[in-house]
Amino acid sequence: MALYKDPHLIGKSTHPEFDRLYHPGAAAPLSGIYRCEGCRKEVASNAGEPLPPQNHHQHDESLGEILWRLVVYADHDPQ
Repeated sequence: MALYKDPHLIGKSTHPEFDRLYHPGAAAPLSGIYRCEGCRKEVASNAGEPLPPQNHHQHDESLGEILWRLVVYADHDPQ
């Protein structure tokens, strides 16, 4: 689970991008922290770079397919 200290530095969003799932090796659409839906392991990825491939991130088959979900968006252009 991603953690934070100061609640004033992180905001809540209901943007649909947080509901999308991505396969291993897919390009991350946004920079941020992605979590594996099966084992809950997290990685940081930059926009346009590939998410960890199947052979990089492995977990027990009983946990299901490796699918990545954006959990924290890193805003590089704050308004």
